[in-house]
Amino acid sequence: MRGVAVVMTAAVALALVPAIGAAQEAPPSAVACAAMDKTLPPELAAWTAQTPQAAATSAAGLRKASLTPGKAVTADLPQTPQVHFVTQPEKPGGTVSHGGMFELNIDKAGTYVVALGSGAWIDVLKDGKPLMSTAHGRGPTCSTLRKMVDFPLQPGRYVLQVSANADARLPILLARRP
Repeated sequence: MRGVAVVMTAAVALALVPAIGAAQEAPPSAVACAAMDKTLPPELAAWTAQTPQAAATSAAGLRKASLTPGKAVTADLPQTPQVHFVTQPEKPGGTVSHGGMFELNIDKAGTYVVALGSGAWIDVLKDGKPLMSTAHGRGPTCSTLRKMVDFPLQPGRYVLQVSANADARLPILLARRP
């Protein structure tokens, strides 16, 4: 009788192994999306209307590489060795990465988000000094926004530095939060 109990206990334990294993599986990482970038919040809606913009490779070229709040660009980024950053980025990237700089002219105080199509490193500078971000994260579900970083900005001129990007092109949107 004792042998039957041991066999029964073993059979029940073996029957539970698949259920235990299934409970430890990670949930699906991607949500099924009918269409990408179709349900963006109003402040990010410009993401789908990107225009080409070449990045500056030095402070002297910033006036020609300006980002306007509420307008998205597809930035053309040179390889990192060609860029003379205003301030050395915390993560400059290697010789095969891409980067560049953009001028930001802010007219109205508020929290602004810098949204990117990759995980590139960004710095927002005021008078050559990096500002602290107040939030960062991924873009909305079912969007091609990969990284979003918030900065509190006052009216004035800023520099956005992009570094450590794998590709020569990068979608960027600067938008004021509601």
